[in-house]
Amino acid sequence: MTSLLRWTIRIHKWLALIVGIQIILWVTGGVVMSIIPIETVRGEHNIAEVIPVELNTGNLISVDEAVDAASPPSGLLEARLQHWHGRAVWNVIARNETSQLVDAATGELLTPINRERAIELALADYAGEPQISAVEYFEEPTWEYRRTGPSWRISFADGEGTRVYVSPETGLITARRNDAWRFYDFFWMLHIMDYQERENFNNPLVITAALLALVTVFAGLILLILRTQRLLRMALAQRSISRD
Repeated sequence: MTSLLRWTIRIHKWLALIVGIQIILWVTGGVVMSIIPIETVRGEHNIAEVIPVELNTGNLISVDEAVDAASPPSGLLEARLQHWHGRAVWNVIARNETSQLVDAATGELLTPINRERAIELALADYAGEPQISAVEYFEEPTWEYRRTGPSWRISFADGEGTRVYVSPETGLITARRNDAWRFYDFFWMLHIMDYQERENFNNPLVITAALLALVTVFAGLILLILRTQRLLRMALAQRSISRD
């Protein structure tokens, strides 16, 4: 056995032991992510159809009145007139990028969103008439929310583990989660090897594992070529002996 073949066998064996399990997890994760439709993961089949409503700009308060009602603590960055659940609102954005909604017709400050309105928004977002199993408020993001700032979480007893997150600052649906998402997310975590945030696809751990896996493959190819050459030489030698 040549020195090159001996070292190639050692490299291939030990690297395969080190990264072999992760390669299996990569393949398994790829299978899971290719089987489950991304629309199911995102819960798009449970999103209510949005009926376009014409924005009535008549008899609305001025932007100055909206800013006075919101009184952005860090100063005004921008104010937008927009449609929000059947009404015209001023979205007053402060310099620290926090947001407040003001009813453009009445001047009522709509945010922060309270419990009752969060339920109303979640029910309006969900297709059908599901039962609510829990309503929770979080000052800090949960592990599955992955957004900044506080949130309302409305859980539905729909057999799919659906959870709708509502931002108390903007009144928007900021995340939808369900059992399919959590199952998918678990394998996504294993796939990208980000066991904390589950978002960084370029973390040092996955880069290192990928490089080791690449070296393992190249070592295997070299080993295959060397062994094939050896078998060919043995076959030729036996053929030469049989002729003699």
